[in-house]
Amino acid sequence: MGHIPDLILDLALILIASSVVVLLFKRIKQPLVLGYIIAGFLVGPYFKLFPTIADLDNIEIIAELGVIFLLFGLGLEFSFKKLMRVGGSASITAFVEIIFITTSGYLLGKWLGWSTVDSLFLGGMLASSSTTIIIRAFDELGVKTKQFATIVFGVLIVEDIVVILLMVLLSTMAVTQQIQGGEIAFTVLKLLFFLALWFIMGIFLLPSFLKKSKKWLDDENLLILSLGLCLGMVVLAVKAGFSAELGAFIMGSIIAETTSAEKVEHLIKPIKDLFGAVFFVSVGMLIDPQTILQYKWSVIAVTLLTLFGKIFSTTIGAVISGQPMKQSVRVGLSMAQIGEFAFIVAALGVSLKVTSDFLFPVAVGASAITTFTTPYLIKYSDPLYNFIEKLLPDKLVTRLNRYSSDTQHIQAESGWKTLLASYAKILFTNGIVLISIALMIRFGTPYLNSIIENETFRNVIISLIALALATPFIWAIMARKPNNAIYKEFWLRKKIYRRGPLLFIEIVRVILGIVLIGLWALYFYKPLIALLVIFPIALIVFRIFKKRIEEFYSRIEGRFITNLSERDEAAYNTLEATVNRKNTEIETHLSPYDAHIVQLEIPPHATFIGKDLSQLGWREKYGINIVYIRRGNGIIHIPSRDNILIPFDKVGLLATDEQITSLKSYFDEQEVADIQDIQIEDVGLHQFIIGENHWLKGETIRTSGIREQAHGIVIGIERSGNRILNPDSTTVFETGDVIWVVGNIKKIKQFKKSHKRLV
Repeated sequence: MGHIPDLILDLALILIASSVVVLLFKRIKQPLVLGYIIAGFLVGPYFKLFPTIADLDNIEIIAELGVIFLLFGLGLEFSFKKLMRVGGSASITAFVEIIFITTSGYLLGKWLGWSTVDSLFLGGMLASSSTTIIIRAFDELGVKTKQFATIVFGVLIVEDIVVILLMVLLSTMAVTQQIQGGEIAFTVLKLLFFLALWFIMGIFLLPSFLKKSKKWLDDENLLILSLGLCLGMVVLAVKAGFSAELGAFIMGSIIAETTSAEKVEHLIKPIKDLFGAVFFVSVGMLIDPQTILQYKWSVIAVTLLTLFGKIFSTTIGAVISGQPMKQSVRVGLSMAQIGEFAFIVAALGVSLKVTSDFLFPVAVGASAITTFTTPYLIKYSDPLYNFIEKLLPDKLVTRLNRYSSDTQHIQAESGWKTLLASYAKILFTNGIVLISIALMIRFGTPYLNSIIENETFRNVIISLIALALATPFIWAIMARKPNNAIYKEFWLRKKIYRRGPLLFIEIVRVILGIVLIGLWALYFYKPLIALLVIFPIALIVFRIFKKRIEEFYSRIEGRFITNLSERDEAAYNTLEATVNRKNTEIETHLSPYDAHIVQLEIPPHATFIGKDLSQLGWREKYGINIVYIRRGNGIIHIPSRDNILIPFDKVGLLATDEQITSLKSYFDEQEVADIQDIQIEDVGLHQFIIGENHWLKGETIRTSGIREQAHGIVIGIERSGNRILNPDSTTVFETGDVIWVVGNIKKIKQFKKSHKRLV
């Protein structure tokens, strides 16, 4: 018998233990992540009743792949535009909560006597809430359609990207042991630069490549290519001094902007689930019950900070963002748990060997407790709000609600703000490209030095390459106009207070472009030659080839914008997207009324099916308005009182959370239409022979009562040697007919006994 490697034995043990524990956790309706962690504990070194993993090194490598694929999958679900579309309320709420809880976590660690690095990692672990736990709780409690749920999902999106950045900063500080403000600022700037560069170059290149090679990319090739790109970006990120997880996330977010995103996400899901399970199992293997008991007070302290700190900070953040007090409390109570990212951050500290052994068990203990408390906090959010409202002075509650109402009426952007944002976008994107070109030239210079010996000739070659690459982007900084109506409106107005600042901005841009050309000349040539010869020649070249440079840049920009918006444009004209856009447009004006639009699907067996809206009386009973009815690929806007509802209609309802809750309970209480409890064995084929005095003689199929009384269907008639399949309901039974009926045999026999004339 051949020898089986330890890795295969370990994987068999991990997967079998995971599947059994996860089945149990599904049965008791608990998060699967905790199930994997418990499975890891059972096969780990601290639990002796079951076999233990033998080859820890190989399992750690597979677990590292698990983190990479988890982050890659998160990037596919994320996308940069998704972050840009997150509402201001969710963004403000998230940043207030993250700053407060991260700082509090660090201070709590120092108060407990932990090291600076342990305290920093604790703050990073507390920065995110659990998307999995929140979604599960929302589904079970039926609150996904409520208005506060939208804000919660937006906060989770912001948390994900912030925690990714925190992981990079923590890993950098842990490795370099540099925690000074200057080092942190440099790391942040370096990170932002590479994020922008990867995003710009990725969007410019990848969607075009996928589009051109689409006809050759079947599922297998697309999966291999996606995983290759993911791991390639991981290598690039590590070479640039960042974490592997950041590279995986960035590549996922770039692919998320392509039209292949959904397909890639579907293809990698089994791989992500497999390796992700191994990762969480490996996390569970680190749990030492004795350590948790030893640091039980630390577990309690972290749990209390998570519960009360997150509730307090998220509620305050929501209030600051302009949400009503009741809505803010609901958001705060939904976010009070430690997310899956806490385990990834903790595992990062362990893998870097910079955190203490007790930190991870403390995080697991606090996470387990807050996981079980979350559904109850969400369920009893209204009673808790009523309790808080009684504690607060009436004047404060009134002022907070007035502040919320006033905030909703404030216009989001002025004309100048929009215009300045357009200028900033031009400078930022082209500036990033110019910096990357400068770095590329700098790193490529040693290679040219090795193949070109003459210094003067070498400088000419390098400078021409640099100028050719940089020219379109320098031109954009100098002359590219914002492509929006506000710029044209301001420029056409002759009032000096409108034109003056705009003219000043244009002059500054031109000067900035000239300075960049001057710096290019001085970098490659001696000052006298650069200023008197090279610089004027460069300006003349810019002037002569201005139109061609503009056309070339327009093609580059057009390709980038096309790639960036291709996925959105593909879905823009769909009915779903149109309805969502219109709903969002209407909801922006409804915030002061605490109302929003919710879409519910009509159950297939509801008793109100076929009734018109006037008979339903939902507006009178529940105070809601039906805005639209989606039926197949069509939509009925502002339906009249005569419109009816049919199975699987999607109904858009304008209402408050309380009104929707009442209507949903009515949906749940609907009596299902009469469905007979018939076993398949009870259904059969039965024969009637029509004699001279048979009572069915002269009756039609419709008037015979076979369907209504016998629960049968006439499927065929034999008449004078001919067979009639599925006869019309107006067919009259004649003497000598042989009738074949399919139905419930018991009902048919009862039907026969009830008719005395049956021969």
